Amino acid sequence: MSTDAVTGTDPVSDAPDVATLSYEQARDELVQVVSRLETGGEPLEASLALWERGEALAARCQEWLDGARERLAAAQQGSASSAESPEDAE
Repeated sequence: MSTDAVTGTDPVSDAPDVATLSYEQARDELVQVVSRLETGGEPLEASLALWERGEALAARCQEWLDGARERLAAAQQGSASSAESPEDAE
């Protein structure tokens, strides 16, 4: 996402707020950012902006994964306690 030479705008700054992205949206954009950085050819400032965006996207993905892990653990605890047999209750 390089700076547009005609308008001088930076598409990274025009991108949606990371906090509003779903896991899939953040993951897909992160893949694009990594690809752009690996390809190279971006000016230093654009590369830094991409890196920062990538870090924010990675953190957002981690938030989603942590939340999913917590929900799964809570569901497993709930099903484990409800699966207790009458013999175990004695």
